[in-house]
Amino acid sequence: MELFSLTWTALRTAVAELADEDFARPSGCTGWLVRDLACHLIIDAQDVLITLATPVDEAATRDAATYWEVSDSPPTGDDPLDALTVRLAAAYQEPWLLQFHLDDVGSAADRAAALADPGRRVGTRGGVLTTADYLSAYVLEWTLHHLDLIAHLPGAADPPTASLAASRALLGRIAGAAFPTSFSHRDALLIGTGRREPTEVERTALGALGRRVPLILG
Repeated sequence: MELFSLTWTALRTAVAELADEDFARPSGCTGWLVRDLACHLIIDAQDVLITLATPVDEAATRDAATYWEVSDSPPTGDDPLDALTVRLAAAYQEPWLLQFHLDDVGSAADRAAALADPGRRVGTRGGVLTTADYLSAYVLEWTLHHLDLIAHLPGAADPPTASLAASRALLGRIAGAAFPTSFSHRDALLIGTGRREPTEVERTALGALGRRVPLILG
């Protein structure tokens, strides 16, 4: 629960510290500017609030790793929901409105997570999982989006080391094997999710795992 808050607070702080002109820069998400990604984070925060308010009595059917749907096809930016996010982001017009809304809804999601029972089961995406597993999945979600946010912002702060380490470990569980120890946490996440191509040395180090990555998470 504390790691969720640490990761989410760092990402919201990174958005709050952006200059107006940064919102027009490209992000690490295909087809999205930084402003589009910030708008997506608002939607993410709303999803967290909805899910935490949707307890169920059924047994868990997923955990933090199986929460994710893995695809072989990278996003093109043409998905209808992706396109809607772009239009919604443009409707904000002023960057400070995005920052304000993210701080408002994001803070509420953070408080709701802190108050939630880790063992309580919640329903989302057609499955059931404990609150702890759900929030753990979001540590990976927001760590990756923090990397997306700063992809073209030289000098911007990385996600917290603890968030990177936990996300790397979870991605390894999803992949079915740990990433090489020679990889930094950041590189393991970027290469493992197809956010950058591995070098020849890195490809060799991946070994059999190289046949299973990149993992396109959705």
